[in-house]
Amino acid sequence: MNQTTRFRLNAGAVIVASLLAVPHFAVAETTTQSAEEQKADTLKVKKLEVVSTTPLQSIGLPLEQVPANIQVVKGEDMRNQGSLTIADYMNQNLAGVNVNDTQNNPFQPDINFRGYSASPLLGTPQGMSVFVDGVRVNEPFGDVVSWDLIPMNAIQGMSLIPGSNPLFGLNTLGGAISIQTKSGRTNPGGAVEAYTGSWGRKAASAEYGGVSKDGSVDYFFSANSFTEDGWRKYSPTDVRQVFGKVGWQNETTQINLSYTGADNDMIGNGLTPNSMLRTLGRETILTRPDQTKNTMSMLNLNGAHWFNDDVMLSGNVYYRHAKTKTLNGDGNDDVVATGDGNGDAEFGDGSCVAGGDAEDAESSCAGALNRSTSKKNSYGFTTQLTFNQDWLQKKNQFIVGMGYDYSKTRFTQSTEYGDLTDSRSVTGLGLFSDEAAVNLTGKTKTWSVFATDTLSLNEFWHLTGSARYNHTKVENTDKLIPTGDESLSGDHSFNRINPAIGLNFTPTRDLTVYGSYTEGSRAPTAIELGCANPEQPCKLPNAMAGDPPLKQVVAKTYEAGMRGNLTKDVHWYSSIYRAQNTDDIQFIYASASNGMGYFDNVGKTRRMGLDAGLNGSIGAFDWRIGYSYIKATYESDFTLVNEVNSSSEVIGQDSDGNDVEGIRVKKGDRMVGIPSHQIKFRGQYAITPKWVVGTNVFLFSDQYARGNENNKDTGDGAKLGGYTVVNLDTRYNVGKGWSVFAKVNNLFDKEYSSGGMIGETFFGANGAYLNGDDDRASLRAPGSPRAGWIGVRWEFGGAKPSVADAN
Repeated sequence: MNQTTRFRLNAGAVIVASLLAVPHFAVAETTTQSAEEQKADTLKVKKLEVVSTTPLQSIGLPLEQVPANIQVVKGEDMRNQGSLTIADYMNQNLAGVNVNDTQNNPFQPDINFRGYSASPLLGTPQGMSVFVDGVRVNEPFGDVVSWDLIPMNAIQGMSLIPGSNPLFGLNTLGGAISIQTKSGRTNPGGAVEAYTGSWGRKAASAEYGGVSKDGSVDYFFSANSFTEDGWRKYSPTDVRQVFGKVGWQNETTQINLSYTGADNDMIGNGLTPNSMLRTLGRETILTRPDQTKNTMSMLNLNGAHWFNDDVMLSGNVYYRHAKTKTLNGDGNDDVVATGDGNGDAEFGDGSCVAGGDAEDAESSCAGALNRSTSKKNSYGFTTQLTFNQDWLQKKNQFIVGMGYDYSKTRFTQSTEYGDLTDSRSVTGLGLFSDEAAVNLTGKTKTWSVFATDTLSLNEFWHLTGSARYNHTKVENTDKLIPTGDESLSGDHSFNRINPAIGLNFTPTRDLTVYGSYTEGSRAPTAIELGCANPEQPCKLPNAMAGDPPLKQVVAKTYEAGMRGNLTKDVHWYSSIYRAQNTDDIQFIYASASNGMGYFDNVGKTRRMGLDAGLNGSIGAFDWRIGYSYIKATYESDFTLVNEVNSSSEVIGQDSDGNDVEGIRVKKGDRMVGIPSHQIKFRGQYAITPKWVVGTNVFLFSDQYARGNENNKDTGDGAKLGGYTVVNLDTRYNVGKGWSVFAKVNNLFDKEYSSGGMIGETFFGANGAYLNGDDDRASLRAPGSPRAGWIGVRWEFGGAKPSVADAN
């Protein structure tokens, strides 16, 4: 049997399904032979679920040998449910996931998994890494994730990998999200889709893929356009995305070059006092504008080469250029009130006028426009060798690799004073604050070396060991104040080896039992190091001062679980975990009215919990149900400046001898923004082979609001109530590639809040300005009301799954 034949039988059947389709999870056809069959040169085929254990494409392991509860999503599932974003699907379907809609923009969600966040907001403690085709897309300036830069109709599949898996590199404290894109081989033919409905939403997408006649070249292209007015006032959003991939392969080598581009303009008007929501309606906003503009271009070249049946080299090289501009209209916290704050008195000294003095405007202007610009350039590579060869006459897979990532961010900010209009927008007067100006360049370089080995001790026991060494250097250069105590300039280095070990027991094909211990770490980012001085708090994302050193965060996770088949059509899983962070970095609010604060290591935090679920089918009815419990606690005592918490007390004095009020967080206090219980149900029934109706029901328990980290506040908004939401979707196959679909969100028009904060407001319940005074407020992220959309899709030129095949 020559090498070409062996590759077609082994690589083609065993691996290429996962290599070309979904590198992190695939159903592959494997070939096994008995001695008699080998003599007869016949093949016996069985199905295996193959999982890649690193961000890069690899030979993969059978899922039964992986010591983790990996949750796998097909792009087709997200499309059939009408999911607008990755967060939309994860919130409704995946165990352990909840979304805090802090920005109130569908493309700017805070995704939490097991109490760890992947958020677009600076100041949110980041704890998850996100990969697209092996490229880590956490932004270099804060490790935030810009979800609007990932086009949905380019996604072939997605894996949610739990735990602090060191193989996924920095920021993998609680988990990793690995996304794989489509190609012309996995998605031949084309599709055009358009829909419209509530909130003035109009969306259209197109895609087309194919393979050359000789089979060596494949191609795939897609584009998206989305626009809506938003369900809240003054909240329009425009999102435009493109994706393209061209690939080449022969019998031993594959190369893909992809491009992703985006040009997005999003309004996310954020948290609003509950008193205003009750008085003026849940569509009202606090101040405006709150605008984010994101543009991006990314090139990714990845490939794989088989030296023989058992040795594979894979890797990628990427370049990413992104630009983020923000414009936030806020109340001016420095304004000096001269009246009694009842709405009739005067405030300021009358110097808030164009052409006036900026220092006078600081104390007399009611509004401020905070602007920031981040220009980010990143490039890097990762490469690995996979050896799928027996060791000591036992089945073994060994992977060794290395990677390098470089990023340079140019960050500027300014604050312009202005007037407030009756609709609480801010009109700038051309008067700028000198103290708020920032011009910073941050460079981050990370070298890493990693290895993993899975040894099958026998047919029942499988042992996995992994490790990764990271060396990260962060260089900040302050262009305004190059040196001195107030300069942001500084060099910081971080090094660590993170290990992992896991053991799987597979007594039968219908049962897997596993246990694991993993470690991961996150180095402080340039913005965190540039905003770490409690004596000079910053207003994110618009001001920084001082850079005392921060320690890197280290997470250690224990997990044990089981999964299996109750029957041919009913499957189940359960897992328990304990994850503890050391030197966790949190954003400490120094002012409840303007969001100022600083980053600091607060000691230890812990997440413990369990995930369990069932899924199956009964005739034409497919279903799944899952339950998750999360207990997230602070494990170290620390104090926070907080004047509005009802339990606040004097915790010290400032440099002028004035009392400073705050709260004392004790070991065992629950972490904020994380509901303890969640239940998710998905049911889908094929009424006819052409007509499918589905529903998602998801329930979250109550959660503590930010500002109540000590769990002792007794005022309004200290705890946000739980909620249950029901969504419906349907799809009908008209024929000849045409289908119509519809979706209704929040069917019963449930009023709820997905997140919140105890803070202060300059405005009364009727929206009137309080003349420089401020009141305590329960700031909420209100959930969207009932809404519906209807659309049409045309598929052509290739075999596509029918709607009845969707899960």
